[in-house]
Amino acid sequence: MTSSDLPEEVAAIRGSISKFLDQKDDDGRKIGNSNFGVYAFYDYDREPIYVGQTKEQLRVRILRHLTNQRTDAVAMNVLDPFEVAEIEVWPIYPTKSERAVIGEILDRAEYTVFEKVLRESALKAVLNEKDIPKKTKTTLPRPYRARIIPDEVYALRKHPDIRIARRASTIAALARVISERDVSKGLRRTLLTQARRLESLARIRLDQITGDAPVENPGKDAA
Repeated sequence: MTSSDLPEEVAAIRGSISKFLDQKDDDGRKIGNSNFGVYAFYDYDREPIYVGQTKEQLRVRILRHLTNQRTDAVAMNVLDPFEVAEIEVWPIYPTKSERAVIGEILDRAEYTVFEKVLRESALKAVLNEKDIPKKTKTTLPRPYRARIIPDEVYALRKHPDIRIARRASTIAALARVISERDVSKGLRRTLLTQARRLESLARIRLDQITGDAPVENPGKDAA
């Protein structure tokens, strides 16, 4: 399917993702073309929802997640691409000698990012179904972060009722996967995390409706 065949909303989001990944670092390299790196996805409340690493281009890996090209996280209903409002990446450019230990470098960077986003999370949780091995923390390279949802789409997708419906659907699909397979405890933990995220959003929405909390403008950019 070409970009001209896509719905206008989807094409706009993909264009925004490409613009983010095409930005250049201080050495003139497009950040999305880095062959190694760590990435994190955030929802419309700027809550971290997923952390990963890649040994292929950051661009390729991120687009696999966000265009439903059958990554494990998407296939198992762990990650709903609809939830991703912001992306943060840490491109890694190993020296020739570092390439021999790039696996360890990525593992340490991923663990450092994972711990960072957990500290910043109100729920102290992300949706990763697999445990990220504990490693010695490392100094991270320069991060790049941006909202990937264009203004004309953002207000609708950010509305809590839309997000509650999507989140409930994701939970149902994930629960069905769990009921039909012999799955890891990590996937069950992800189900619990999703349920907590749904409960938190539903409570906030109820408070808004009953007047117990200020109503946030759904179109307001939190960035």
